[in-house]
Amino acid sequence: MNAAASPSSATSGRPVRHGRRFPFFLTVALAWLLGVAATAHAQPSIPQPETPAARPPVVTPGGATTARGAGAESGAAGAANAAKAPGTPFKLNIGLEGTGERGEVSVALQIVMIMTLLSVAPSIVLLMTSFTRIVIVLGFVRTALGTPSAPSNQIVVGLSLFLTFFLMGPVFDRVQAEALRPYLDGQITSLEAIDRATVPLKQFMLKQTRTRDVEYFLQLGGYGPTAVKDLPMRVVIPAFVISELQTAFQMGFLLFLPFLVIDFLVSSVLMALGMMMMPPVTVALPLKLLLFVLVDGWHLVVRSLVQSFGA
Repeated sequence: MNAAASPSSATSGRPVRHGRRFPFFLTVALAWLLGVAATAHAQPSIPQPETPAARPPVVTPGGATTARGAGAESGAAGAANAAKAPGTPFKLNIGLEGTGERGEVSVALQIVMIMTLLSVAPSIVLLMTSFTRIVIVLGFVRTALGTPSAPSNQIVVGLSLFLTFFLMGPVFDRVQAEALRPYLDGQITSLEAIDRATVPLKQFMLKQTRTRDVEYFLQLGGYGPTAVKDLPMRVVIPAFVISELQTAFQMGFLLFLPFLVIDFLVSSVLMALGMMMMPPVTVALPLKLLLFVLVDGWHLVVRSLVQSFGA
């Protein structure tokens, strides 16, 4: 029967299963786990370094006992290597803590103050020095001549700036000698340096300021009778600016008078000749320039400006 059944099953097309096979992926996983376990078992263990025993204390001839151990020697060696290591980066820590000195501000606040002074430096030069009066008077000279573009704005501002440095030279020298140099030498604090630097500037501004302007701003600020040395800067600065504007406009009016006379004469002559269609500026401009050059006008203007400050 077996022999008969074998051909029938072969002809039926169905495969004959001879037994249950083990899954392939389980076989691979089991082989991988066995390999990992064998590798870990065969890997030799790394010996740990033994901790050296502390050395016994050494007794010096004087009787003092010095404890020397491996930890102390290693710490000293590490400190020496760190000191000798080249290329150590330079570190700068800036905090809001004080410097430890009485009356001194922190480094961060000093940097903020320096940046603030640099940002308001143009305003300080414009409003607390002789620059205001000089640049206004030079602008009036250019307008009175009838040449709005000659000299140019750069030349007018540059000349005003250098004249300001010339006139303010003694004041700047006092600031350097009384405030800046002692501060750099470490003799005074930054707050004391600021207080000392304001004294020469205040004296210069008060010398050029009218009394009625100072009294006006004292009244606006609600101050009572105040001594000159105790006047605050927020009163002195606006009073000084108002006085400078007043003086500059007065000088400008005096500069306009001779050129205005030339304009009247030219207009009258043209009207008398019947040349009403001819612009008077065309004839007056050369005459103004000729008069300004003959009297050495720039020298007179600069000398008047310098003498107006009492220099």
